[in-house]
Amino acid sequence: MPQLVHPGFELGVLLSGFFFIFLGLTSLAVAVIRRRSGVRILIWIGLWSAMFGFNDLAHSALVRIVWPAATVSLIPNVIALTAYLILPVGTLSFLELSLGKLRRLLQMLIVVDLAVAAAGLYVFFTTGNGEAFRAHNNILAACTTTTLVTVLAVPKLSRRYLVLAGHRVLTIGAILFAIQALYANLAIIFDWHQPVLFSSVGFAMLLLSFAYTAMTLITTNESRLLSIEKELEIARQLQTSILPTRAPDLPGLRIATAYEPMTAVAGDFYDFIPSGDRRLGFIVADVCGHGVPAALIASMIKVAAQSVNGCTDDPSEVLRRLGSILTGHARGQYISAAYLWLDTTTRTARYSAAGHPPLLHWNHTDSTLTRIQSNGLLFGVKPDCEYPTCEIPYCPGDRFLLYTDGVTEPENAAGEPFGDRRLEQLLHEFSTVPASELSQHLLAEVRTWQPTPDAQDDMTLVVIDTL
Repeated sequence: MPQLVHPGFELGVLLSGFFFIFLGLTSLAVAVIRRRSGVRILIWIGLWSAMFGFNDLAHSALVRIVWPAATVSLIPNVIALTAYLILPVGTLSFLELSLGKLRRLLQMLIVVDLAVAAAGLYVFFTTGNGEAFRAHNNILAACTTTTLVTVLAVPKLSRRYLVLAGHRVLTIGAILFAIQALYANLAIIFDWHQPVLFSSVGFAMLLLSFAYTAMTLITTNESRLLSIEKELEIARQLQTSILPTRAPDLPGLRIATAYEPMTAVAGDFYDFIPSGDRRLGFIVADVCGHGVPAALIASMIKVAAQSVNGCTDDPSEVLRRLGSILTGHARGQYISAAYLWLDTTTRTARYSAAGHPPLLHWNHTDSTLTRIQSNGLLFGVKPDCEYPTCEIPYCPGDRFLLYTDGVTEPENAAGEPFGDRRLEQLLHEFSTVPASELSQHLLAEVRTWQPTPDAQDDMTLVVIDTL
């Protein structure tokens, strides 16, 4: 039975091993609990620490005594695996803090680390020699440490190649570790005395400085994300405030709307422009793109729509004025739009569009569906475009549908778009249901069609039933 020749050293090894394993498991637990982007560095630090701890325990004589006899032969395997794989795992931790050329350099070092580890482990498992490539491994460790200390110590390099602004703690930990590593190597050459657990203390300083930096980075990013989320919520509320709170109650019409943004804010817009008690204009627009930039352009449409007073019965002029205003401020963004004007006294509709999906007109009398395209150029292409107007007589019981392309473009698992034909089939199928029910049926069908709702476009529907 092996004897503990140096009880103090043996106790230190055990404490060191359990400390690093505990630190590693804690880091992994925090990464699992937080489950946010950016915690990957905690995973690498956790594995890095746990591997060092297991390596310490594998060298302990006491562990060999209490280790099950049937598996004691596995201890050399643990030592070899941790000795060769701890460097690439540690470099992966450093990689999470790097940018640009430094990141590419570290990626190359990791590839070389893994190649050396594979060669060293192959030799170990085939010949039992675990030291064949340890010198190569040590050289790579020295290169990685030198790179880390250099980048941290030179402000110009750290500002350019690190993701974090404040890194004083990490710099101190890295420098102390480098000093310890240098002394340890010189001690081997000149036979100097090394204090008990000297290497463990040096590694602990490096690891704890990494952990501190990682948590600081994660909490900073989370604070920034919370701030962005609050700003997006305010933007969402502001955008919602520019949309109609309810559909107008106009004699001879029943109107239903559906508006579903892909993100907190959207590039879709719709509004109603009244013109007396029996006439109403409907505008639907879709800004190319998503998120805040598209939402800002969409909010501009609300302001631009105020310029169309006095010409609401002329869709061509309405779109021309809107296009003239928006093209000068769109900053390279393109906008599709459609404008429908209804006169319930004469039962006449007028329609014009700017690169928008067609207006769908359901004729109640003969149960036919007509696609009405009266398009000019998208807003943002050039100012002062001409937009043709189409006049459409309608009868009681007819239905009009305005929508954005987020309704027809979503794809199913096979990559097939929902499409115009499917939309038209649904209008046939649900031709007798009220406008409010139709809008909900259409949205439900699109959601069912697309298995990944997070990828869908903004969706807007305006259903108009005539009485």
